[in-house]
Amino acid sequence: MAGNIKDKEAFQRLNFLYQAAHCVLAQNPENVELARFYCFTQKTIAKRLVLRQDPSVKRTICKKCCSLLIPGVTSTVRQKRGPRRQRVTVIRCLSCGQTRRFPNNPKHQLWVDQPEAQLENQPQPETQNPSSQVAVQSAKPHKSSSVASSTQNPST
Repeated sequence: MAGNIKDKEAFQRLNFLYQAAHCVLAQNPENVELARFYCFTQKTIAKRLVLRQDPSVKRTICKKCCSLLIPGVTSTVRQKRGPRRQRVTVIRCLSCGQTRRFPNNPKHQLWVDQPEAQLENQPQPETQNPSSQVAVQSAKPHKSSSVASSTQNPST
């Protein structure tokens, strides 16, 4: 229980830092450095505590400079045709120039969103208590006893 509460507090802190970075840029778009500091702190806390962040949050933070990617303010967003006529969304960070490409396929689904990834949809292995396993094993005839009984009674 104590580990769960600690994780909850850590996620609340990560959420606060992410929202603070958004608010700073919303009030004054020139405050990119403060928003970058908040995002960098968020990223280091998540790494240190080994917490997984939602893909939608990770997509809005630059991997190179930890800047918050807001279209028109700190990044540019373009729709392009990639190889094999596939639509691609290209996000370019205005601070460092790093580009990220995301498939723009309407049928595309993240692994997190698929039903197989959810723990409650996983088949649960049947757990038996050790006393019932012993009873099942004792009820089965051993190989040596079945061979011995067949040699003693040839008529059956």
